[in-house]
Amino acid sequence: MRLTFLGTGSAMPTGRRAQSGALLETDEGALLVDCGSGVLDALARTDTGYEGVDAVLLTHHHLDHVSDIDVLLKARWLAGETELTIAGPPGTADLVTDLLSVHEYMQDRMDLRLVDIEEPTFSLAGLDGERTETRHSMQCFAYRLTPSGGGPTVAFSGDSEAFPELVAFADGAAVFVHDCSFPDDVDVSNHPTPSSLGTALAEADADLGRVYLTHLYPHTEGRHEEMLASLGEAYDGDVRFAEDGLAITLDAI
Repeated sequence: MRLTFLGTGSAMPTGRRAQSGALLETDEGALLVDCGSGVLDALARTDTGYEGVDAVLLTHHHLDHVSDIDVLLKARWLAGETELTIAGPPGTADLVTDLLSVHEYMQDRMDLRLVDIEEPTFSLAGLDGERTETRHSMQCFAYRLTPSGGGPTVAFSGDSEAFPELVAFADGAAVFVHDCSFPDDVDVSNHPTPSSLGTALAEADADLGRVYLTHLYPHTEGRHEEMLASLGEAYDGDVRFAEDGLAITLDAI
Protein backbone atom coordinates (compact mmCIF):
# COMPACT_ATOMS: atom_id res chain seq x y z
CA MET A 1 0.00 0.00 0.00
CA ARG A 2 1.24 3.46 -0.90
CA LEU A 3 0.30 6.81 0.62
CA THR A 4 1.05 10.06 -1.21
CA PHE A 5 0.44 13.44 0.38
CA LEU A 6 -1.04 15.66 -2.33
CA GLY A 7 -1.94 18.64 -0.13
CA THR A 8 -0.83 19.32 3.43
CA GLY A 9 -1.97 22.92 3.73
CA SER A 10 -5.04 24.66 5.02
CA ALA A 11 -7.72 27.19 4.13
CA MET A 12 -5.02 29.92 3.99
CA PRO A 13 -2.75 29.20 0.98
CA THR A 14 1.00 29.75 1.24
CA GLY A 15 1.99 28.99 -2.35
CA ARG A 16 4.01 26.03 -1.05
CA ARG A 17 1.27 23.64 0.06
CA ALA A 18 -1.95 22.64 -1.65
CA GLN A 19 -5.06 22.26 0.46
CA SER A 20 -6.09 18.91 1.94
CA GLY A 21 -5.70 15.77 -0.13
CA ALA A 22 -4.02 12.37 0.01
CA LEU A 23 -3.85 9.40 -2.35
CA LEU A 24 -4.01 5.87 -0.96
CA GLU A 25 -3.19 3.08 -3.43
CA THR A 26 -3.35 -0.70 -3.18
CA ASP A 27 -3.33 -3.49 -5.75
CA GLU A 28 -7.15 -3.27 -5.68
CA GLY A 29 -7.70 0.44 -6.26
CA ALA A 30 -6.86 4.08 -5.70
CA LEU A 31 -8.65 6.24 -3.14
CA LEU A 32 -8.45 10.04 -2.93
CA VAL A 33 -9.01 11.28 0.62
CA ASP A 34 -10.27 14.88 0.44
CA CYS A 35 -9.97 17.14 -2.59
CA GLY A 36 -9.08 20.70 -1.69
CA SER A 37 -7.71 23.43 -3.95
CA GLY A 38 -4.51 22.38 -5.73
CA VAL A 39 -5.08 18.67 -5.21
CA LEU A 40 -6.04 18.08 -8.87
CA ASP A 41 -2.68 19.42 -10.08
CA ALA A 42 -0.84 17.33 -7.49
CA LEU A 43 -2.83 14.26 -8.50
CA ALA A 44 -1.91 14.84 -12.15
CA ARG A 45 1.77 14.61 -11.15
CA THR A 46 1.34 11.06 -9.82
CA ASP A 47 1.54 7.90 -11.92
CA THR A 48 -2.11 7.22 -11.09
CA GLY A 49 -3.31 10.62 -12.25
CA TYR A 50 -6.83 11.92 -11.94
CA GLU A 51 -7.97 9.30 -14.47
CA GLY A 52 -6.88 6.42 -12.22
CA VAL A 53 -8.76 7.30 -9.05
CA ASP A 54 -11.55 4.84 -8.21
CA ALA A 55 -13.21 6.76 -5.39
CA VAL A 56 -13.09 9.97 -3.37
CA LEU A 57 -13.58 9.92 0.40
CA LEU A 58 -14.36 13.22 2.12
CA THR A 59 -13.68 13.85 5.80
CA HIS A 60 -16.05 16.85 5.80
CA HIS A 61 -17.43 19.60 3.58
CA HIS A 62 -15.32 22.67 4.34
CA LEU A 63 -14.04 24.36 1.18
CA ASP A 64 -10.38 23.47 1.68
CA HIS A 65 -11.37 19.78 1.54
CA VAL A 66 -13.83 19.81 -1.38
CA SER A 67 -13.07 22.75 -3.69
CA ASP A 68 -11.39 20.67 -6.44
CA ILE A 69 -14.22 18.15 -6.73
CA ASP A 70 -16.01 19.77 -9.65
CA VAL A 71 -12.76 20.41 -11.55
CA LEU A 72 -11.75 16.79 -10.90
CA LEU A 73 -15.04 15.63 -12.40
CA LYS A 74 -14.61 17.79 -15.50
CA ALA A 75 -11.02 16.60 -16.01
CA ARG A 76 -12.12 12.97 -15.76
CA TRP A 77 -14.99 13.55 -18.20
CA LEU A 78 -12.61 15.12 -20.74
CA ALA A 79 -10.27 12.15 -20.28
CA GLY A 80 -13.12 9.70 -20.90
CA GLU A 81 -13.37 8.48 -17.30
CA THR A 82 -16.98 9.10 -16.34
CA GLU A 83 -17.45 6.62 -13.47
CA LEU A 84 -16.54 7.60 -9.91
CA THR A 85 -17.68 6.97 -6.35
CA ILE A 86 -17.71 9.93 -3.96
CA ALA A 87 -18.41 9.18 -0.30
CA GLY A 88 -18.37 11.11 2.94
CA PRO A 89 -20.44 12.26 5.90
CA PRO A 90 -24.20 12.68 5.53
CA GLY A 91 -24.93 15.42 3.02
CA THR A 92 -22.14 14.41 0.64
CA ALA A 93 -24.57 13.31 -2.09
CA ASP A 94 -26.40 16.64 -1.91
CA LEU A 95 -23.11 18.56 -1.90
CA VAL A 96 -21.86 16.97 -5.12
CA THR A 97 -25.27 17.29 -6.78
CA ASP A 98 -25.40 20.97 -5.89
CA LEU A 99 -21.84 21.58 -7.15
CA LEU A 100 -22.70 20.06 -10.52
CA SER A 101 -25.98 21.99 -10.73
CA VAL A 102 -23.98 25.22 -10.97
CA HIS A 103 -22.48 24.09 -14.30
CA GLU A 104 -25.27 23.27 -16.76
CA TYR A 105 -22.96 21.76 -19.34
CA MET A 106 -21.81 19.13 -16.78
CA GLN A 107 -25.31 17.75 -16.25
CA ASP A 108 -25.51 14.02 -16.98
CA ARG A 109 -21.86 13.85 -18.06
CA MET A 110 -20.78 11.59 -15.20
CA ASP A 111 -21.88 8.19 -13.94
CA LEU A 112 -21.50 8.92 -10.24
CA ARG A 113 -22.14 6.78 -7.20
CA LEU A 114 -22.72 9.19 -4.31
CA VAL A 115 -22.58 7.70 -0.81
CA ASP A 116 -23.53 9.24 2.51
CA ILE A 117 -21.69 7.15 5.10
CA GLU A 118 -24.19 6.37 7.83
CA GLU A 119 -22.79 3.12 9.22
CA PRO A 120 -19.58 2.80 11.27
CA THR A 121 -17.97 0.53 8.65
CA PHE A 122 -17.85 0.63 4.85
CA SER A 123 -15.86 -0.62 1.84
CA LEU A 124 -14.43 1.58 -0.89
CA ALA A 125 -11.84 1.14 -3.66
CA GLY A 126 -10.56 -2.16 -2.30
CA LEU A 127 -10.31 -0.86 1.25
CA ASP A 128 -12.25 -1.69 4.39
CA GLY A 129 -13.02 1.49 6.31
CA GLU A 130 -14.15 2.53 9.76
CA ARG A 131 -15.25 6.02 10.72
CA THR A 132 -15.72 8.00 13.91
CA GLU A 133 -16.79 11.57 14.68
CA THR A 134 -14.16 14.22 15.33
CA ARG A 135 -14.41 17.49 17.25
CA HIS A 136 -14.64 20.19 14.61
CA SER A 137 -16.86 23.15 13.71
CA MET A 138 -18.99 20.95 11.43
CA GLN A 139 -19.60 17.23 11.20
CA CYS A 140 -16.30 15.59 10.32
CA PHE A 141 -15.19 11.96 10.18
CA ALA A 142 -11.88 10.36 11.00
CA TYR A 143 -11.15 7.16 9.09
CA ARG A 144 -9.24 3.89 9.45
CA LEU A 145 -8.52 2.27 6.07
CA THR A 146 -7.14 -1.26 5.59
CA PRO A 147 -6.78 -3.29 2.36
CA SER A 148 -9.70 -5.70 2.06
CA GLY A 149 -7.33 -8.62 1.67
CA GLY A 150 -5.32 -7.63 4.73
CA GLY A 151 -2.34 -5.35 5.23
CA PRO A 152 -1.29 -2.19 7.07
CA THR A 153 -3.82 0.34 8.30
CA VAL A 154 -3.72 4.07 7.62
CA ALA A 155 -5.75 6.40 9.84
CA PHE A 156 -6.75 9.99 9.04
CA SER A 157 -7.92 12.34 11.78
CA GLY A 158 -9.74 14.74 9.49
CA ASP A 159 -9.97 18.20 11.04
CA SER A 160 -10.30 17.96 14.79
CA GLU A 161 -9.21 19.03 18.20
CA ALA A 162 -6.86 16.50 19.77
CA PHE A 163 -8.44 14.07 22.21
CA PRO A 164 -7.44 10.60 23.45
CA GLU A 165 -10.47 8.80 22.04
CA LEU A 166 -9.55 9.90 18.53
CA VAL A 167 -6.00 8.64 19.00
CA ALA A 168 -7.35 5.35 20.37
CA PHE A 169 -9.43 5.00 17.21
CA ALA A 170 -6.13 4.84 15.28
CA ASP A 171 -4.68 2.10 17.52
CA GLY A 172 -2.61 -0.32 15.46
CA ALA A 173 -2.27 1.98 12.44
CA ALA A 174 1.04 1.92 10.63
CA VAL A 175 0.52 5.60 9.81
CA PHE A 176 -1.72 8.13 11.55
CA VAL A 177 -2.20 11.39 9.63
CA HIS A 178 -3.28 14.03 12.15
CA ASP A 179 -4.28 17.69 11.95
CA CYS A 180 -1.76 19.99 13.67
CA SER A 181 -2.82 23.35 12.29
CA PHE A 182 -1.14 25.87 14.61
CA PRO A 183 1.79 26.32 17.00
CA ASP A 184 1.14 26.56 20.72
CA ASP A 185 0.94 30.34 20.94
CA VAL A 186 -2.16 30.50 18.72
CA ASP A 187 -5.43 30.43 20.65
CA VAL A 188 -7.57 28.09 18.56
CA SER A 189 -10.52 25.74 18.79
CA ASN A 190 -11.55 22.98 16.37
CA HIS A 191 -7.88 22.20 15.62
CA PRO A 192 -4.97 21.02 17.78
CA THR A 193 -1.68 22.58 18.74
CA PRO A 194 1.45 20.46 19.30
CA SER A 195 1.12 20.42 23.08
CA SER A 196 -2.53 19.34 23.01
CA LEU A 197 -1.80 16.68 20.40
CA GLY A 198 1.19 15.37 22.35
CA THR A 199 -0.94 15.06 25.46
CA ALA A 200 -3.68 13.19 23.59
CA LEU A 201 -1.16 10.83 21.97
CA ALA A 202 0.36 10.04 25.35
CA GLU A 203 -2.91 9.64 27.25
CA ALA A 204 -4.42 7.28 24.68
CA ASP A 205 -1.63 4.72 25.09
CA ALA A 206 -2.29 3.57 21.51
CA ASP A 207 0.05 1.43 19.43
CA LEU A 208 0.93 3.73 16.52
CA GLY A 209 3.58 3.30 13.88
CA ARG A 210 4.28 6.81 12.63
CA VAL A 211 2.36 10.06 13.03
CA TYR A 212 2.37 12.64 10.23
CA LEU A 213 1.28 16.21 10.96
CA THR A 214 -0.77 17.97 8.30
CA HIS A 215 -3.37 20.70 7.68
CA LEU A 216 -0.65 23.27 8.31
CA TYR A 217 -1.59 26.95 8.46
CA PRO A 218 0.94 29.67 7.51
CA HIS A 219 1.50 30.22 11.25
CA THR A 220 3.53 26.98 11.33
CA GLU A 221 6.08 28.08 8.71
CA GLY A 222 9.63 28.07 10.10
CA ARG A 223 8.47 26.60 13.41
CA HIS A 224 8.47 22.87 12.78
CA GLU A 225 11.34 22.02 15.10
CA GLU A 226 9.77 24.06 17.88
CA MET A 227 6.44 22.32 17.33
CA LEU A 228 8.00 18.85 17.36
CA ALA A 229 9.84 19.68 20.57
CA SER A 230 6.61 20.80 22.21
CA LEU A 231 4.75 17.68 21.13
CA GLY A 232 7.69 15.53 22.24
CA GLU A 233 7.47 16.78 25.81
CA ALA A 234 4.49 14.46 26.26
CA TYR A 235 4.86 11.86 23.51
CA ASP A 236 8.06 10.09 22.46
CA GLY A 237 6.81 8.26 19.38
CA ASP A 238 7.79 8.78 15.73
CA VAL A 239 6.22 12.10 14.65
CA ARG A 240 7.05 13.93 11.43
CA PHE A 241 5.68 16.78 9.34
CA ALA A 242 3.97 15.80 6.11
CA GLU A 243 5.02 17.59 2.92
CA ASP A 244 3.30 17.88 -0.43
CA GLY A 245 4.55 15.12 -2.73
CA LEU A 246 5.83 12.88 0.05
CA ALA A 247 5.12 9.24 -0.88
CA ILE A 248 5.34 6.36 1.59
CA THR A 249 5.24 2.63 1.01
CA LEU A 250 3.36 1.35 4.05
CA ASP A 251 4.76 -2.17 3.94
CA ALA A 252 8.25 -0.72 4.46
CA ILE A 253 7.41 1.05 7.74
